[in-house]
Amino acid sequence: MIAMPAKRPPVPLSLERIVDAALHIADGQGLRRLTMRRLGDALQVEAMAIYHHLPRGKEALMDVLAEHVTAVQVAPDGLGTWQERARAWARASRTALLEHPGVLSLALTKPSKGAALIAVREQVEQLQEAGLEGAGEAVRALRAYVFGSVAVEVQRSGWADPDATVQNARTEDGERDFEHGLDALIRGLGG
Repeated sequence: MIAMPAKRPPVPLSLERIVDAALHIADGQGLRRLTMRRLGDALQVEAMAIYHHLPRGKEALMDVLAEHVTAVQVAPDGLGTWQERARAWARASRTALLEHPGVLSLALTKPSKGAALIAVREQVEQLQEAGLEGAGEAVRALRAYVFGSVAVEVQRSGWADPDATVQNARTEDGERDFEHGLDALIRGLGG
């Protein structure tokens, strides 16, 4: 008798698995191709099983994805000046957004909630602690700059073109252009 390989038990469905699969679909096929059915297929579950973790369905999924790419954390350790802290937050935010360009539109349009809202408050607090007056306004300006800069870079890369075969949303000059603009913004904030 031939021994059959043991069948592996299914991996339990979790919010983390749902988010990872949704990001994979959005980054690979675009946000408009992300449906609950397609997500269920990717997770090898019935689409209705996803609602156990996200009772509000696709709207909740969109909120979670936006939060995932905007809930950036930066430890202030070793970052003494507010300028160093602002640069660290801006760079970390750019990296997170460029890692998942498929959900950039959500990051641009969804209000900050949950962990993303906490991250914004932490950024304001860190800049205040480092001596920047008007830290709240500065954080709004920095976030607007980062989101806009990333949107332009994704557009220039051709990644968002449905007929493109571009795999990476980064451009050759993207980081240099980002740093140049960031330097100018930080000089202006210190004015």
